[in-house]
Amino acid sequence: MQPFTRFPRRRSTEPPQVNQPDPAVALGSSNRTFMPTSSGALLSRGVSIKGSVKFLNELLIDGEVEGTIDSTGTLTIGEHARIRGEIRTKSMKVRGTVEGNIFVTERCELQASCTLRGDVEAPRLVVHENATFLGNAKVGTENDSRPDVRLPSQV
Repeated sequence: MQPFTRFPRRRSTEPPQVNQPDPAVALGSSNRTFMPTSSGALLSRGVSIKGSVKFLNELLIDGEVEGTIDSTGTLTIGEHARIRGEIRTKSMKVRGTVEGNIFVTERCELQASCTLRGDVEAPRLVVHENATFLGNAKVGTENDSRPDVRLPSQV
């Protein structure tokens, strides 16, 4: 009969692993550097931010933001989100509520049950059925002679 041992014996002679700092978090100065991941980032429901939000790749906001949002990436406004302020990004989808102007360099999509109170400037604008849009739209590029407005069935 073998005696009962509470913890198995360590058979490895390797030194224990030391916690390495996460490269996505830079410690030290107030000018912190954020290295975004390929999966994007999330501001979840219940999060409230006053000020400016800046990101590089992808961001999903399902909370509240009061201020400016500036990016060269893709922004998704979730169904529970409330945004008050100006948005400048490459492309975006809106499912929640936005009060402010939107400037997009590629594509803006207003999905069903979203509310936008403000103006949109975008080369391509998609407005789904049951989306509420109270404002003006400038669609197309400066060189374009006709706007590129599409119905959801043409997307």
